[in-house]
Amino acid sequence: MERRTFVKKSSMASLAFSALPLINLHSKAKKYKTALIGSGWWGMNILRFAMASGSSKVIALCDVDNKQLSAAISEVNKLSSDKPKTYKDYRELLQKEKPEIVIVATPDHWHPLIAIAAVNAGAHVYVEKPVGHTIREGIAMVKAARDTGKVMQVGLHRHVSPHNMSGIEFLKSGKAGKIGMVSSFVHYGYHDSKPVPDAEVPEGLDWNMWCGPAPLVPYNPSMHPKGFRQFLNYANGQAGDWGVHWFDQILWWTEENYPKSVHSTGGRAVRNDNTDAPDHQIITYEFESFTATWEHRLFSANPSEKHNIGIYFYGTEGIFHMGWLDGWTFYPSNKNKEIIHQDHQLHEPDSQNIPELWADFMQSIENNKTPAADIQQGHYATNMSLLGMLSYKLGRSISWDGKKEIIHNDEEANKLLSRAYRDPWQYPV
Repeated sequence: MERRTFVKKSSMASLAFSALPLINLHSKAKKYKTALIGSGWWGMNILRFAMASGSSKVIALCDVDNKQLSAAISEVNKLSSDKPKTYKDYRELLQKEKPEIVIVATPDHWHPLIAIAAVNAGAHVYVEKPVGHTIREGIAMVKAARDTGKVMQVGLHRHVSPHNMSGIEFLKSGKAGKIGMVSSFVHYGYHDSKPVPDAEVPEGLDWNMWCGPAPLVPYNPSMHPKGFRQFLNYANGQAGDWGVHWFDQILWWTEENYPKSVHSTGGRAVRNDNTDAPDHQIITYEFESFTATWEHRLFSANPSEKHNIGIYFYGTEGIFHMGWLDGWTFYPSNKNKEIIHQDHQLHEPDSQNIPELWADFMQSIENNKTPAADIQQGHYATNMSLLGMLSYKLGRSISWDGKKEIIHNDEEANKLLSRAYRDPWQYPV
C-alpha cells in the first residue's frame, strides 16, 4: 500500500515556508517597545523572531544570570541597532522602562508573578507554557488579563502549526469517525544519569532570585540552565513540559474544556540522579464523551514503536496520529483505503512555529482580538498536567469541578491547588 500525501507541497513551497522568519509579518509601521524577561535559550528563540517580524524595538533584557544576559545583549546588538538596557530584577525593569510588550521565558515557577505584574504595568504579554506551577496561579493570570484588557498569548506554538491546524480540521470533519479515546505520549530514551553534587553558586548568578517564590535550595548544576523541569519545586516534570502541548491539542479538538476525573500512577523506577519528577507516568482523564490518557517515560525509547511522541485519536473509521517531526498520519480501518499523511512545516532552530504565533499575537494586539493561544486556553491545557501531577502526589483519583475549579469533597487535594510562597513574594490570589 502506498502512502499518499494529504497536502502536497512542492520543494519551492517548502523553501518559501523556511524563509518565513525573514518576512515582515507585522502589518503596521509601529514598533512596540519590547522587553524579554528570561534571556536563555528559548527566550532568545522568541525574541529573535519578534525582531525579525519588524514589530519590536528591544528596550530591555532581564535575567538573573549574567552569562545568559551577556550572550543575549551581544546577539541583539548584532541583529539590530537596538540598545536595550539590562536588569536582574523584572520589577525594576517594568517600573523604569514601561514596555508595551513583555516576553516571559523564565522557569515555570516565575511565569505567574511576572506575567501578572507586566499586564498590570500596561504591557501585553507573551508567556511561555506551562502558564504556572499551580492551578490557582493560572486562575489569577486569566483574571489579570481580563481585568486589564491586555492580550496574554501562551507559547503553545503548535496551535498555529500548519499540520496541527489541518489535522484538527481533519478530525473535526468526521473523517476519522466517532472518537472514543485519545492517547497522548512522549517516549524518550535518555542516557544514564548520576547524582551531581551541589556546588558554589556561579559568579554572576543571583540564585536567591532564581528560586524566587519557590523554596530556596542549594545550587546544583543539574538545575540551571535548562534542567529545572525535572525538579518539582520549580516545574511539573514531563507532563508539565511536553504534556501541555498535547493537552492543548486534545482540548482544541473536543468541545469540552476539562475532564471530570483524573487518576495518575507512576514513579522513579530507573533514574538515579538529583531530579525528583517521575521518570514514567500514566494519567487517565475521564471526559463526558471520551477517555484521554497521558504516558511518558524517560528511558527506553522503543524503536519498534511507529511514533514516539504525539497523540493517537482512536475513531470508528481509523486511527489518527498527530505528531511533531513526523507530521500527522491517518491509518484507515478499511485496509483497501490509503494511508493519509501530511508532513510538518516547522522552523529551525528547534523545529517550532514561533513566527506564526508571534504574528497572531501582533494581530491580536492591533485588532483587539483574542489570540490563538489565549491565556484561558493555556490555563486549561496547563490544568490537565497539574491535575495529573496532583493525583500522582496524592496517590489516588480526584473528581474535578471544572466550572468552579475545585476538587469535589477533598480538602487535602484542594490544598494542592496553590502553595505557600517564600517571603517576600506574595501569592497572586
